[in-house]
Amino acid sequence: MTADHRASRLSSSAAVCRIFDGHQRPLRAATQPLPDVLDDGQVLVAIELATICGSDLHTLAGQRQERTPCILGHEAVGRVVATGQGRGNLHVGDRITWSIADSCGICPFCVEYDLPEKCRSLFKYGHAPLSDGCGLNGCYASHIVLRRGTHIVSVPDALEDRIAAPINCALATVINAIATIPDSAGTVVIQGGGMLGIYACAALHERGVANIFCVDINERRMAQVARFGGTAVDGRPERCIESRRQIEDAAPDGVDAVLEVAGVSTLVPEGIRLLRPGGFYGFVGMVHPESRLDITGEQIIRKCLTIRGVHNYSSRHLDAAVALLERTVEKYPYEELVSPPFVLADLDMAVQAAKEQTHFRVAVKP
Repeated sequence: MTADHRASRLSSSAAVCRIFDGHQRPLRAATQPLPDVLDDGQVLVAIELATICGSDLHTLAGQRQERTPCILGHEAVGRVVATGQGRGNLHVGDRITWSIADSCGICPFCVEYDLPEKCRSLFKYGHAPLSDGCGLNGCYASHIVLRRGTHIVSVPDALEDRIAAPINCALATVINAIATIPDSAGTVVIQGGGMLGIYACAALHERGVANIFCVDINERRMAQVARFGGTAVDGRPERCIESRRQIEDAAPDGVDAVLEVAGVSTLVPEGIRLLRPGGFYGFVGMVHPESRLDITGEQIIRKCLTIRGVHNYSSRHLDAAVALLERTVEKYPYEELVSPPFVLADLDMAVQAAKEQTHFRVAVKP
């Protein structure tokens, strides 16, 4: 039986989804037809579990603008239902994750600049309107259709759904963010103890970084840092002097690297101050317009700093993210980072739970 025939047998079915119509408008329940036939390279996937990313919360709050109506959600794990031609390495029932973006593979950004995440014809899951393709472009649904330029990775059986779902955004982005931190780095400060910060602690710990300080103001988050190889630092203003001393005692000349993963621009001057001359600063979390910086060129020049912006990742980072989790799944309590799943019909309740930050990620199950 050909892949196209497998797809056509589903034509009488429809995907269940929740649709976003814009800021301050309720998420509405809807159905979306499954495709009659899959184009070359496409893959129809049944969502097993999705998680709510901070960028989804930014969109819902009006901090980010998306074309609507659309299906949000880009962190998920799923199973292959059908494939178009050219996906012979996949089989029905395969459990997979996939890159957050679809890239053409032939433009200068894909080939010459090694930045497929900035492809000229980039398509991002969870960020596209229903009018783009078949409309099944996000993970807050029972099904999603992946495009031919999407990198797909098998998920090992050892990784349960709650561990696997955030790989294709949070963890893969962290792998990209730490990739250019010099191997000689012995002290790193992570500004933000959310999912990105916790993943960064584990990834840097696996690299052998001696001192990993993770700064946050949320006590629940700080309580988890040590379990992932880091040292929690209280970022509340009243503890500022004590927290600085904790870091400065470990690195009297300044720290080797700082990662900003909190999405808070007011943290940057402190990060600049903590860095040693020749240090590295990775900007990761400020992917929203409210990110104007209060720094001067002189601060950067006099310290001879390297500053790198990181937005999403390439296929090799997703591969490395899956490999890291498989290798360390028994070492770190990843499953405790994600809530028990809400059903898709209760997505509004799940979003509220995500805003309350009781869990690092809130799960949604179709």
